[in-house]
Amino acid sequence: MALTISDEELESIQLSAEIREKALQKAKEGYVMTLLEVGEISSGRAGKILGISRLEVIEMMNNWGISLFDDSQSLEELRQEVEQAELLLNQQIY
Repeated sequence: MALTISDEELESIQLSAEIREKALQKAKEGYVMTLLEVGEISSGRAGKILGISRLEVIEMMNNWGISLFDDSQSLEELRQEVEQAELLLNQQIY
């Protein structure tokens, strides 16, 4: 997947290689965080793309104001999910 940013205003700015690399990394981070926010990728995949740990992704999500939890889930759906997780855990223990 190639990401190309084409903008006449941006193209006319002369940058050092170091500043250009920093800007590209920030752009990549923003793109990945947006994909994560809309649910297109998981935090694990975001970490792989950015070359960082899942814990670092979670910290980054906090910095970007992205919730770690699915805000669209109702309380009842969350309860059911917790119950299913408990059942699975209990099955593994016994």
